[in-house]
Amino acid sequence: MWSLSRNSVTSITMGAELSFPKVRKGSVLAYVLVIMATCLILLMSIILFVVSQLQYSMKQHDREQALQIAEGGIHFYKWYLAHQLDGRTASQVQAFWSSGTALGQSSAYVQNYSNGQYSITVTPPATGSTIVYVTSVGHTVSNPSLTRTIKVRLRRPSWSESAVVANDFMNFGSGTEVYGKVHSNEGIRFDGLAHNLVSSSVDKYNDPDHTGGDEFGVHTHVNIPPATGITGSFRAAEAPPSTVSSRSDVFEAGRQFPVAPVDFTGILGDLSLMKSEAQAGRGKYFDNSNQGRNIILKSNGTYDICTVQSFNASTNEIINYKKNSGSGTCTTCSGQCVRNYPIVDNGVIFVENNVWLEGTVDRKKITVVAANLISSSLKTMYITHDIRYAHADCSEIIGAIGQNDVEITRESNNFLRIDAALMAQSGRVGRANYTGPTAIRDTITVTGAIVSNQRYGFAWADTFGNHVSGYRHRNLYYDNNLLYCPPPYFPTGKNYLIDLWEEL
Repeated sequence: MWSLSRNSVTSITMGAELSFPKVRKGSVLAYVLVIMATCLILLMSIILFVVSQLQYSMKQHDREQALQIAEGGIHFYKWYLAHQLDGRTASQVQAFWSSGTALGQSSAYVQNYSNGQYSITVTPPATGSTIVYVTSVGHTVSNPSLTRTIKVRLRRPSWSESAVVANDFMNFGSGTEVYGKVHSNEGIRFDGLAHNLVSSSVDKYNDPDHTGGDEFGVHTHVNIPPATGITGSFRAAEAPPSTVSSRSDVFEAGRQFPVAPVDFTGILGDLSLMKSEAQAGRGKYFDNSNQGRNIILKSNGTYDICTVQSFNASTNEIINYKKNSGSGTCTTCSGQCVRNYPIVDNGVIFVENNVWLEGTVDRKKITVVAANLISSSLKTMYITHDIRYAHADCSEIIGAIGQNDVEITRESNNFLRIDAALMAQSGRVGRANYTGPTAIRDTITVTGAIVSNQRYGFAWADTFGNHVSGYRHRNLYYDNNLLYCPPPYFPTGKNYLIDLWEEL
C-alpha cells in the first residue's frame, strides 16, 4: 500500500505546474463585427427593398393618375364637340372644321386637371368625312416626365352602317337573306334569314299585308321547325300578349323592339351641302337640262356621261341621248353624245335631274346624287346594269342617292350586282311591279347598304304568295368598309361617338 507524506505531495505540486488554454485578445470583437455587418447588410437590403417598393408604388400611382388625366382630356373634348356640333347640319359641321379654330387643331390645347395637366392635339376630318382623331397626353405635377398618351377616333355614325334602314314598314319575303343589321322606324315582317340584328322602333303594328290584329314590331310568318313553309295570315304566336320567342331559325342574331327611331328629316340639308361642294370643284355639278344624265363609272379613274333626251316612263329605260352640240340624238351613250371627266376622289357628282348609274370604280371614292333642289320635282336614281368595285377595300366606295327613289329598271340584268350604299331620301329603294317577259328576274345581290324612306322591296307576290314580278332571290350583304369609310358627304347622325380607343 502506497502512502505519501505531506512533504511528498508538496514537492510533487511544486515540481510540475498545471497548464490552462490561453485566450487571444480581440477575437470576440471580430465575431461581434461580423455579426453586426451581416445584420447591417440585411437591414440595408430590407430598407432598399422597402424604398424601391415605395418608389415603384409612387411611380405606378403617378402612371395611373397620368392615364386618368389623359382620359379626362378625351372626355373634355367629347363634351366640347357635343356643345359645338350636336344637332348641327352637315354644312355647319364642315364649316366648323374648316375654320381651323377648333381647340387642339392648329396647336395643342393644354389644360390643368386636378393635380396634373393634359395636352390635346386634334386631326380634323378629311374632306367629305366626319372622322376626327384626338390625342391626349397626361402627366402629374409630381412627376411631369412620366406621361401617358391616349388616342381616340370620334365620328358621327353614317347612314351606311346597316344593311337596311327604313322609315316605313318592311316585308322581307322568303328567299331574302340579309348579312347586316336591319332597322325600321315602323314594323318589320321578316320571312327570310337574318344573320344580324333586326330592330324596329315600334313594339307592335298592324301588318298591312294581311288582315288581323297587331303583331310584334319585328315578327315572322315562317312556321316553327320542324314544320316548313310560311303562313300568310295573322300569327297569334307573333303577337301580343304572347311571349317573344328567339326564332333563331329566322333571326340568327335576335330581334329587338322598340328602339329609338332614325331621323330622316335632316337629309335634305346634306343634299344641299353635296350640291355646293360639287359646284365648288370637289366633284362635278350638272344642271337640270332634258331628262337627266347617264353616268358610266370606269376603272381608269374617269366616267362617261351623256344627256338623256327621252326615256320610257313605264319601264324607266333610256330611249335616246342628246348630242353635245347641234341637234340630233344617239341611241347609245357614245360618239357625239358622250363626254368624259376624271372622278374626283372623295368628291361628289351632283345632277340636278334623274341619273342612270352603272360601271366600275378602281381606287376611287365617290357619291353620285340625283336631286332637284330648284323646284318641287323630285328626281330618281335608276339602275339597270352592275355597279362594281375593282377591289373590296376602303379605297373604293360608291354612294348612290336619289332624292325620290332608287329604282331598278325593268330591263335590269337577270343577275344584278350592286356594290354601293343606296339611299332614297323621299321615296323607296326597290323595283316596280313591272309586267312583260322581263318582269321576273333571277338574283339581285347588294353588297353595301340600303336606306329607304318608304317601303323597300325588289320582288312582288300575289295574294296567294306567288312570285309575279321582281327578283326571285335577294341577297343583301353589308359592306363592313362602310362602317369607317362611308361614301363622301353621305348623311350621318347628329352626335359624335367614340368608336376607337388606344393607348400609344
